[in-house]
Amino acid sequence: MASLLDATAEALSLLLNGDAALWEIVAISFEVSAIALLIATPPALLLAFVLAYGQFPGRRLTISLFSTLLSVPTVVIGLTLYLLLSRQGPLGDFRLLFTQTAMVLGQIVLAFPMLVAIGHSALQAADRRAWETARTLGASPFRALLTVTYEVRFGLLAAVLASFGRIISEVGASMMLGGNILHHTRNIPTAIALETSKGEFAQGIALGMVLLVLAFTLNILLHHFQGKGHIGS
Repeated sequence: MASLLDATAEALSLLLNGDAALWEIVAISFEVSAIALLIATPPALLLAFVLAYGQFPGRRLTISLFSTLLSVPTVVIGLTLYLLLSRQGPLGDFRLLFTQTAMVLGQIVLAFPMLVAIGHSALQAADRRAWETARTLGASPFRALLTVTYEVRFGLLAAVLASFGRIISEVGASMMLGGNILHHTRNIPTAIALETSKGEFAQGIALGMVLLVLAFTLNILLHHFQGKGHIGS
């Protein structure tokens, strides 16, 4: 018990004193996850819109496929991309393995199904008359899309926040694709795993605190925007 209290006290000291190594890890995590989310969000939400408002063969199958992909373990995604990016794989010539780019690719694959599934649910709950009215009044498909997006903006923002929470805290794909390289690909979850395996708990606890604060903040924002969405509807 005393060792746990000592490690927690040291963790708080690392956080409050601005330990450079710790905050570098935090910065790498946020940078990689933010880039992945920025790349994944536009096409994912556009696909969610097509699935919500379009009618084409295989639509229901596609919706079911993305719902199923939500439960795919991160290590399976990491393994698949590892095989593709390794030197023996079809994308080996690009030499992306054990780089931040590989981590971004892994997090894009993780975020995309969640963005599509939650975005589709939000768009399905919207009043279809917004789209029909906009088109009747002569709006282009793009302007009508913006109108519907504005109507369900809180639901779509909830999808973005939930996806960010998932990718920044995953460890399997980041460990396999990034290699947990100090100053380069070591992010919060991989650093926690490493420090725990070494028996050095202070930095792991400090990084865990950062994740807990992030999770708490994201949950508050999710409840806030979901409440806004219900009021708006």
